[in-house]
Amino acid sequence: MLFMLIVKASKNSEAGHLPSPELMEAMTKYNEELVNAGVRVMSKGLHPSSKGIRISFPNPGEEPMVTEGPFTETQELIAGFILIEVKSKQEAIDWAMRMPDPQGFGEGQIELRQVF
Repeated sequence: MLFMLIVKASKNSEAGHLPSPELMEAMTKYNEELVNAGVRVMSKGLHPSSKGIRISFPNPGEEPMVTEGPFTETQELIAGFILIEVKSKQEAIDWAMRMPDPQGFGEGQIELRQVF
């Protein structure tokens, strides 16, 4: 089963601040554990939404609309993701529970979604 651990953005990540050295070390260790267990497929961080572009389709059949970032609702933004291949939903939850707070300072939030 393929799952995506979606790391939600925070004010800190949207400001373009990199994680502390301690958090970078903890995330590196976590990623190494995923690799050593043979479950990590891919892991990437994303630039802040100020460097992003949104394409929306407000009216069916009409031209899409292009909007350049930043986008203000950080609760709806993604700062990064990890794609894992596991045997069950519970195993995906177990791996997600082992992830360090991805934003630090109690701001981290992870959404876990199964991939079709």
